Amino acid sequence: QVQLVESGGGLVQAGGSLRLSCAASGGTFSTYSMGWFRQAPGKERVFVAAISWSGGPKNYADSVKGRFTISRDNAKNTLYLQLNSLKPDDTAVYACAAKVGTIYTTSASEWTYWGQGTQVTVSS
Repeated sequence: QVQLVESGGGLVQAGGSLRLSCAASGGTFSTYSMGWFRQAPGKERVFVAAISWSGGPKNYADSVKGRFTISRDNAKNTLYLQLNSLKPDDTAVYACAAKVGTIYTTSASEWTYWGQGTQVTVSS
C-alpha cells in the first residue's frame, strides 16, 4: 500500500511558477510509474504528466507540454511537477498517482494509488 501526500500548491499570478511535490511512503517508490492529474471545479480529473520508474521516459498532456516538467528523486521517495508560464486555465486541484506499468495510460481509472491533492490557483 502506497501513501501519497502532495504539497506546494498556492495562489500565483498568470505567468508565474510553482513546484509541486508528492512524498511517497509505504511501498517501494522506485518500482512505480508516477503521474500527476488535475481536476478543475465542475470538471473531470484529467491527465497532466507521467514519469517512468527510472525517471527516463516521460509523458505529457498537450496542454502542458513545454510549460510543465515532471521529475522524481527515488532516493527521497519524492515526485515533482514544475509548473511554469502558468495560465488561469491551469487552476485546479493537482493530485499525484502511482501505478505499476506503462506511463502512457492517461485514464485516471487505471492508476492505483492517489494522494489527496493540492490546490493551484492562477489569477489573471
